[in-house]
Amino acid sequence: MKKLLNEYNSKIKITFDDIVDFHYKFEAIHPFQDGNGRVGRLIMFKECLRNDIIPFIIDEEHKLFYYRGLKNYKEDKAYLIETCLSAQDKYIKLLNELEIKF
Repeated sequence: MKKLLNEYNSKIKITFDDIVDFHYKFEAIHPFQDGNGRVGRLIMFKECLRNDIIPFIIDEEHKLFYYRGLKNYKEDKAYLIETCLSAQDKYIKLLNELEIKF
């Protein structure tokens, strides 16, 4: 876990892809007995906000795609990234509907 945090924190500018990559590695380490997914998704949300990236929520619509993306991340990183971008698009739509500036 320490190596992952040092690697992530050494980046000069955090990108959307960096956040998703960190999330995959965090989930692979599985540091807690329970709640790793919820904690990991909360960290992604927080890191998006911290780095001026529009956050996203993995909802029921994206859940199965998200799990598939995690499972196949080593072979196809783009699948999980695209799933998260799709969830981000849905979040942007909600912000627009609520007239929240971002």
